[in-house]
Amino acid sequence: MKLVNTEVIPGQEYEVISLVRGSIIQARHVGSDIFNALKGLVGGELSSYSKMMEDARSKATRRMVEEAESLGADAVVNIRYTTSSVMTGAAEILVFGTAVRFV
Repeated sequence: MKLVNTEVIPGQEYEVISLVRGSIIQARHVGSDIFNALKGLVGGELSSYSKMMEDARSKATRRMVEEAESLGADAVVNIRYTTSSVMTGAAEILVFGTAVRFV
């Protein structure tokens, strides 16, 4: 499965199948919050949050790919990510793109 954030794949002809998406709602961990609050006082990367968000993006992407594969897609083009707060301490990661089949 090819995944690209461009509208076209150079040299490849394809037909559009459908919009596909994957999402996850990720909540913070209370133990991490305490450590990160202290880290915020001195500055620097909040690595546990970075790891948490990277894992969430990977899961959302995997869900999008599974949807594309179920439609018989060969690739997903024009992939975009967005994040929004759904409640205090929780965020939704949404990834979406256009599933295509090579011709």
